[in-house]
Order: sequence, then C-alpha cells, then structure tokens
Amino acid sequence: MATYITDDCINCGACEPECPNQAITEGEEIYVIDPTLCTECVGFYDHEACQAVCPVECCLPDPGRPETEADLATRALDLHPDDDELRAQIEADDYPSRFRGGSGKGG
Repeated sequence: MATYITDDCINCGACEPECPNQAITEGEEIYVIDPTLCTECVGFYDHEACQAVCPVECCLPDPGRPETEADLATRALDLHPDDDELRAQIEADDYPSRFRGGSGKGG
C-alpha cells in the first residue's frame, strides 16, 4: 500500500527531501504523497523514510491501497530504470524493505 499523510500533518516539510522517489509534495494545507510514485521505500530503506523523520508520525500506510512488496519493488524499478544497483538487488531478491528489514542505500 502506498503511504499517505494524515490531516495531523503540521506542514513542516521534513518528509519531502527523504523520499527516494520524489513522491511527496507540498499541498494546499499539508504535504501529500502521490501513490503512483510511492514505493514505501522498498528497494531503498528498511523503513519508510518519511515516517522516520515525521515529528507527528502522520505518514502511514494507506489501507485503501493494498500493494505487495513485489508490486512496490516493480514500481521502484519503473521509477528508477537507470539504477543498476537497485535492479541487481531486486533481481537477486536482496533489497531493503520494511517488509523484511535489512540495511538500505541511505542508511
């Protein structure tokens, strides 16, 4: 499932630079996540980077958009077609994911 930002967002912007997919943008009142760009950081981190830095913990998996880890990994490859390291990790089934833990590219 893609992550979404709840109405509890204080519009601080801490999440935006953490997203490896540039899925987070400033909305009219709060930051928003484009679900077509969100991979829940699968392939990059063993946690959701936006939630890790959110001071009010308002970045949550969207129960209305269930997606498998495999779907999110495929989306990561589609979004980063030139990232050979990511491709190799996903093809080897050895990549960071909140579903399985493990260290990631950025942490």
